[in-house]
Amino acid sequence: MTTLDGIRSKALDEVDRAQRYVQVAIVGGAMFEGLFLLALLLTADLKDPTHRVILFAAGMIYMPVVMGLLALGAYVNRCTLRVLVRLDDMK
Repeated sequence: MTTLDGIRSKALDEVDRAQRYVQVAIVGGAMFEGLFLLALLLTADLKDPTHRVILFAAGMIYMPVVMGLLALGAYVNRCTLRVLVRLDDMK
């Protein structure tokens, strides 16, 4: 029985480590994208209709991608929690 507890403990440690890496990657990516958004807003001439169209098009492209990634993250988190609950029930 102690071997099974060790396996569970190791799996939970790996899940925690992976979650930390994901959080670091998300924060790093958000900072990277924020920097480029700031650069775009500072360099764009918002009186020019072409610049406004490019800005709106970028927003229309990025918003569904970001929302999809958030939904995927929530789904994976839910599935992981379900697996952990099942492992907990096996005790």
